[in-house]
Amino acid sequence: MNNSGDRNIRLKGRIKWALVVYDLIIYAFVCLLMFVLYRNETGLTVTETLIQILMAGIPVFVFRFIWDVYSQIWRYGGIQSYIRLIMADILAGLVYFVLRFIVPVPKIIFPRYVSLFCTNLLLALMIRMIYRYAYKCADTDTVPGRILYFIFKIFAGKGVRPIRTESAQKIRTAIVGAGTTGINLADELLNNPGSIYMPVCFIDKDEGKIGRQIHGLPVLMETDAVGEYINAFDIQEAVLALPDVDNEQKRRLYDLYSNAGCQVKVYDYPLINSVENKRQLRDFDIEELLFRRPVRMDDSELKAFYEGKVILITGAGGSIGSEMGRQLARYSPERIILLDIYENGVYDLQQELRMSYKDLKIDIEIVSVCNEEGIDKIFDRYRPQVVLHAAAHKHVPLMEKNCIEAIENNIFGTLNVVRSAYRHKAERFIMISTDKAVNPTSIMGATKRVCEMIVQAYGAVSTGTVFSSTRFGNVLGSSGSVIPLFKRQIMHGGPVTVTDKEIIRYFMTIPEACALVLHSGVLANNGELFVLDMGEPVKIMSLAETMIRLYGMVPGVDIKIVETGLRPGEKLYEELLVKDGKLGKTKNDLIFTEFDKPLSMEEIEEKLKALKDAVDTGSEETAREALIKEVPTFIRKD
Repeated sequence: MNNSGDRNIRLKGRIKWALVVYDLIIYAFVCLLMFVLYRNETGLTVTETLIQILMAGIPVFVFRFIWDVYSQIWRYGGIQSYIRLIMADILAGLVYFVLRFIVPVPKIIFPRYVSLFCTNLLLALMIRMIYRYAYKCADTDTVPGRILYFIFKIFAGKGVRPIRTESAQKIRTAIVGAGTTGINLADELLNNPGSIYMPVCFIDKDEGKIGRQIHGLPVLMETDAVGEYINAFDIQEAVLALPDVDNEQKRRLYDLYSNAGCQVKVYDYPLINSVENKRQLRDFDIEELLFRRPVRMDDSELKAFYEGKVILITGAGGSIGSEMGRQLARYSPERIILLDIYENGVYDLQQELRMSYKDLKIDIEIVSVCNEEGIDKIFDRYRPQVVLHAAAHKHVPLMEKNCIEAIENNIFGTLNVVRSAYRHKAERFIMISTDKAVNPTSIMGATKRVCEMIVQAYGAVSTGTVFSSTRFGNVLGSSGSVIPLFKRQIMHGGPVTVTDKEIIRYFMTIPEACALVLHSGVLANNGELFVLDMGEPVKIMSLAETMIRLYGMVPGVDIKIVETGLRPGEKLYEELLVKDGKLGKTKNDLIFTEFDKPLSMEEIEEKLKALKDAVDTGSEETAREALIKEVPTFIRKD
């Protein structure tokens, strides 16, 4: 504490004495000017005049020191700095006004006294504004700036930096949006000597601003001929400083400026999952690349439900399972059990959570969901109240070649966890499903459809455990996602491979998908199949082209795009409902329920027996045919 206090005292004592000298010279000049102009009116002797000068001047400098006027860095001074100077001089004037009635000397006529203070304050403000302007002009290399720079160089010596010669190396930037956000960005860039960006203009649609200047930068009209501005001002990057722009407008602006040859950046808050909470000049994130706003929800209901509970997450080392662990840790559960067959992922997650939540009990269990006895022991040991089942094989082409493994892990692994949750009367069982389970064309999708049937069947007969499944589409950034693949291909110079130019997919971020899954668990009554609002589908070809432009290259010219054809099990578009399905609403506008009649336990047991017999043959083809037979909505490509 003492060291900190000493440091604060030292910092407060760092006065710009050169500016004090300037102010003394200004004050002396004003006093001399007043004396010359009004010497015949005052009738004061030299001694009386000096007393008046001291009576007026001492309070001025005392209050300027008290208000830290001389500790300001005026080349970065904003409106607060100027207000500070004005307030100090006003208080000094009030003190002088009181002294006039205390000190027994002849008084200066009141209007002359006001002229003295106002002229002194005006010149003090002027010298600071010119000082700040000179610094700004040193970067822009204008004729007025050079003149002012050399004047200040003579009087301030090393206090004024040299005119920057690297301006030509800076990135010439247009700020799209001349509102408060854009103006703050321009001010930040202009006052940061180390910035690599040089704002050259604003672009806006407000006719009241067009043709005027802000911070010395012209405000140009946003028109379809924006390419003319880009060329005339040699603009390299356009920064969107429009915090309230909607998705459709953002898409239009991105296309407009990227097609004009600019790289496009955004000045906004970081997206979900970031500890930073201030605006940043940054590249588009993946979510903005798809022009979809991440879902942000009120956590109070989730905290009320999950707080104090023992929670088991299967597949906790994966992208979905680990994110659910991160989000659940915020709600103060009694214990989280991280279960996975792969130890590295859950170990890393455990260490991450322990650093952030030191009082949270976190256990790791390394066991396969196919190990029925091992799963049952874990339920015996911990008695979890909430089970989040994310463990599954999810890679579509790989599962086409490994049908037996897909059935054993996805279907019978899920069955083991469902039965243990049912026997041990867990409060909630929530399974992560996929849109690929809808009218599946792949082995992976078919296995997840059977899993949905199992969960629904147990939900129909359970009185102690609430069972539900939650279905959503592709998640950005997960293992196997197309986004990381495109990034790697672009970084290696291409080509970017697209299976089919017509293929479309639904996308959602991992954090928002997990948040909605956790919310669906709260909404469940029993046996529901929840469907998440995935927003608008995205054409993969358009996504590839946009990503290439995001890296400042031209699709088809700098980076080739190659069609490779649909892989085994893939289809052109994904669905979120089974055939003839209808959606029901929940109290959350982003979560729906599908009305699907559950199978009886007898029907489920028959299906499972047929699949078990097929798997026991060891024949991939026999297992495939059995799975297709047991999923009536399966669609063969032929």
